[in-house]
Amino acid sequence: MLEFKQENPLRFVGCCGAYCKTCKVFIQKFCRGCKLGYTEGDRDINKAKCLMKVCCFKEKKLEFCGDCPDYKQCKIIHDFYNKNGYKYKKYRQSLEFIQNKGYDEFLRLAERWKGAYGKLI
Repeated sequence: MLEFKQENPLRFVGCCGAYCKTCKVFIQKFCRGCKLGYTEGDRDINKAKCLMKVCCFKEKKLEFCGDCPDYKQCKIIHDFYNKNGYKYKKYRQSLEFIQNKGYDEFLRLAERWKGAYGKLI
């Protein structure tokens, strides 16, 4: 597993509910993760292209979209979840799981995954 200066495990939870730490693309270093490196200054959040990350992490200073009081009305996150593909459904499930069970329970389960999403039971 990769190691980072960043010790906050919530930084591995993407704004959308993806879990970067077990994501194959992240592990293979083809992706730098959704939120890692910004706090330390290794990356510049002003150059981020992900609308979700800009809204959630930069502007609202939240860890993920499920923490936002505007979540239910947010066009950015719901347009993302409405894309075709199984992973978008799983990211939404992760977000809803965190809202209902909390970060600690999510992180406990996510550590066993083989990708950016997995089983939540």
